[in-house]
Amino acid sequence: MGAMDSIDTNQGLLTGEDGLARCRWAGHDPLYQAYHDTEWGRPSGDDRRLFEKLCLEGFQAGLSWITILRKRKAFRELFEGFEIDRVAAMGQSDVDRLVKDARIIRHRGKIEAAIGNAKAARAVQDKYGSLSAFLWRFEPPESERPSEPTNEWLTANPETPASARLSKALRKAGFRFVGPTTCYAFMQSMGFVNDHAPGCHARGACEAERAAFRRPV
Repeated sequence: MGAMDSIDTNQGLLTGEDGLARCRWAGHDPLYQAYHDTEWGRPSGDDRRLFEKLCLEGFQAGLSWITILRKRKAFRELFEGFEIDRVAAMGQSDVDRLVKDARIIRHRGKIEAAIGNAKAARAVQDKYGSLSAFLWRFEPPESERPSEPTNEWLTANPETPASARLSKALRKAGFRFVGPTTCYAFMQSMGFVNDHAPGCHARGACEAERAAFRRPV
């Protein structure tokens, strides 16, 4: 934490040297703060972005997100920009190559899962028209969401009924490393919910983007 940072323990907020109150998890790392401010919680209907996030959340399992964020540029380079067709075309020689590259997480199972997930995503696109249309069917109804998620609510709910439904559907479609907790982290980051803490400077902007977002069908 920076010398001028302060934490509001009641709201789960951290006020940084720039004077902005953020969700406490954003910490003081400029890379993490930028991710929090401009990406986390912003809805997207772009198949490539959604596929990338599913893969990276899978790589995160057992690790911290900042570890993945610091390696994201290399992940994008080595996984063909997460273009679904290109990743689906990767084979065993690519797995053997990637598992030796220290710039990413060298977990053979997760690397193989990312390639297999691309094949599954392509099948979903054929069936539903887009990966986005499939995924947004699992946006949780308002009845399952608190109006203002507190830090205590988020701590007690690393997964939700909606993330369990999404996880089950993804696994049925052939995806791997998509458990309910991973799926909820994905839903938070891609704007399926707005879990910025009350008082966070990004909460209102995310809510406005969610309100304006046209859900794919």
